[in-house]
Amino acid sequence: MNTVFIAGHARLPSGMAAKSMYETLTITAEIDKKYGVIVAANCTLATEHGRYFVHHLLRGHSLQDGIETPAEIMKEHYLGKAGNALVSALHDLYKQYEHYRESHR
Repeated sequence: MNTVFIAGHARLPSGMAAKSMYETLTITAEIDKKYGVIVAANCTLATEHGRYFVHHLLRGHSLQDGIETPAEIMKEHYLGKAGNALVSALHDLYKQYEHYRESHR
């Protein structure tokens, strides 16, 4: 298999629909092992449309280039209450990816 599955987590703000189902927001990503490219992404937002939007924003970014560009794109284009949690979960996902890379050199 040429991909790995990595998750990043962050606390959700109060007053969100997803908060009644989850205490944390999770972003998951299937990542190409060789190039670090996000092949597919998902998250625990309450709506299918929100989950698809996050997938669409993240797909195709290489984590070998860092996380700042996808984080900035998320801040600029996702304007819901979960925006800060999504960016935090994305940073956590990147931290998990870096840990994976370090342990598989």
